[in-house]
Amino acid sequence: MMRLLFALLALFIGPTLTMQQTFAQQAMPPAPYAYVQLEDPALEAEAAELMGTLRCLKCQSQSINDSDAPMAGDMRHQVRTRILAGESPEQIRSWLVERYGDYVSYEPEVSSTTWPLFAIPLLLLAVVGLVLMRRLGKRRSDAEEVN
Repeated sequence: MMRLLFALLALFIGPTLTMQQTFAQQAMPPAPYAYVQLEDPALEAEAAELMGTLRCLKCQSQSINDSDAPMAGDMRHQVRTRILAGESPEQIRSWLVERYGDYVSYEPEVSSTTWPLFAIPLLLLAVVGLVLMRRLGKRRSDAEEVN
């Protein structure tokens, strides 16, 4: 009966995901520094500050500091391990952005892929300003013609 259930599951999920892979993902213990703070309070404060600015990729815009998702735990482990290894927060952020993309950071940098996110709001404000100036100017000219 269980084999039939997993065979049906494999049809829906795809042939690459096996029963062993499914259970292996759930059976893996969390990374050592996923839920354990660093012994040095200064290093832990540095790690916590960085983790507060990194987005969990599975949660809906929670930071990895606030998320209980296994992926966020793995990311916390990576941050703490790299801080212990002597990397700066900016080096760690760069590595995570390179690995997961710009979405992982709450503070995206202007690059060839993100510049529209910064430019479009400014362009919209300029267009709205021009429309308002034209309408107000037209009303003034209409009011002057009536007088």
